[in-house]
Amino acid sequence: MCGSFCTFKKAIEAAASLRDADMELFPIMSANAYGTDTRFGKAQYFNDQLTQICQRDIIHTIADAEPIGPKKMLDVLVVAPCTGNTLAKLANGIADTPVTLAVKAHLRNGRPVVICVSTNDALSTACKNIGLLLNNKNYYFVPMCQDDPNGKPTSIVARFDLIAETVKAALEGKQLQPMLI
Repeated sequence: MCGSFCTFKKAIEAAASLRDADMELFPIMSANAYGTDTRFGKAQYFNDQLTQICQRDIIHTIADAEPIGPKKMLDVLVVAPCTGNTLAKLANGIADTPVTLAVKAHLRNGRPVVICVSTNDALSTACKNIGLLLNNKNYYFVPMCQDDPNGKPTSIVARFDLIAETVKAALEGKQLQPMLI
């Protein structure tokens, strides 16, 4: 999870849905997601929810994220929500947060990364980063749409309810379609 705080409740619901589908979950949060209280809720509330759903501690430091690759801990890594900032870092190979380092470590094993975009600038400055990631092997996107075309014309939010389907497709090396709804 990254700092798109307005979608945290959707991300928590998606995690519960994945758990209910008998998937084993390893929660990973950026430092901002892990420690920032916002108008959408207290950080500790979301941390407690995620810990309860996943039945394990949250990976929230770079040191804790590093073993993900060498230990081959994951079959697929889902970044939900994925902010414009994280998109930019991933597109440019920057691994300076627990989430971006987890992705880098996971990709070294040639395994899929599922991106669940949630950013107000997806159709402006973040668009090029989405394009760059679409051209990279092992990146898959949860289908997405404009969440408020009139009020926020460049904003995109992925369909969190399609994360499980996207994960299944990614594990088969396929991008779930249509990607843009």
